[in-house]
Amino acid sequence: MSALIIDGKQISADMRNEMISEVAELKQKGVTPGLAVILVGEDAASIVYVGSKEKACIQLGMYSEVHRMAADSSEEQVLALIEKLNNQDSINGILVQLPLPKHINEKAIIDAIRVDKDVDGFHPESVGNLVIGDDSLLPCTPAGVIELIKRSGVDIAGKHAVVIGRSNIVGKPVAMLLLRENATVTICHSRTANLEEIAKQADILVVAIGRANAIDSKFVKPGAVVVDVGINRLDTGKLAGDVDFESCQTVAGHITPVPGGVGPMTITMLMKNTITAAKKVNGM
Repeated sequence: MSALIIDGKQISADMRNEMISEVAELKQKGVTPGLAVILVGEDAASIVYVGSKEKACIQLGMYSEVHRMAADSSEEQVLALIEKLNNQDSINGILVQLPLPKHINEKAIIDAIRVDKDVDGFHPESVGNLVIGDDSLLPCTPAGVIELIKRSGVDIAGKHAVVIGRSNIVGKPVAMLLLRENATVTICHSRTANLEEIAKQADILVVAIGRANAIDSKFVKPGAVVVDVGINRLDTGKLAGDVDFESCQTVAGHITPVPGGVGPMTITMLMKNTITAAKKVNGM
C-alpha cells in the first residue's frame, strides 16, 4: 500500500484561483484588499518569504506594501510604522516578518497590531478568540493544515487527532482548530511518555517538532492521515520534514510531502485572511 499524496501546491493553486475571482468581485464593489509587510533587517530567509508574499498579492490583484527597515531600526520606529498602518484604510492586513533583530521585543510588536488587521493570528486577543471559538483571523499554517485535510476529502469530525509539538505558532493552534472541527485531540511533546504508542492511535497525525525525519512508520497507524509541518535543511542541502516520508508512505492513508505539502498553504492562508479582513471592515 502506498499513501495518497496530499498535494499542497495543487490545493494552494486551486484556492488562489478561487481568490482571484473573489478579489475581482470585491474590486467591482470598490474594495481592494491590502496587505502591508514589515521587514526589519537582512535575514536571508525572511527576504525570500517577503518576496513570495508580495508576488502572491500581485497575482491575486490585491494591494501590497512592503516596508523594508534597517536592522538597527529602533523598536519605537517599528511601533510608529505599525501605528500608521493601523490607521491606514487601504491596509486590511499587517504582517511583521519574524524573527526580529534581538534588540526589538517581539511581543510588544505583535501586541501593537490592530486585532482586525492581525492576519498572522498571533495577537493575544486573536489567540483567545481561537480558543473560545469566537470569530477571528486564524494563524496561517495551522489553518492551512485544516484546509489540506478537508480538501483531501477527509472528514475530521469524530476522528482521533494527535499533534506532536506544542509551539504557539503551530502545535497549540492546530490542536484548537482540530477540536473546533470536532476531532478528539491529544497533544504530545518532548516530555511525553510512550509517544510511539499514543501516535499510533491517531487517525490524523500532525507533526511539528523541527527535527528532521524524527517520526517514522513505527509511529503511524495504518491508513492514518499524516501531516508534516516540519521543514529542515539537511547537511546535503536537501529539505526534509519532521516525518520520514519514505517509511511512513507505506503505512499512511494520506501524507503530505516536504517540500510541496504544508509550505505552499501558509502564504495562501495569509492572502485568505487579508481578503476576510477587507470584507469584514466593509461589512460584507
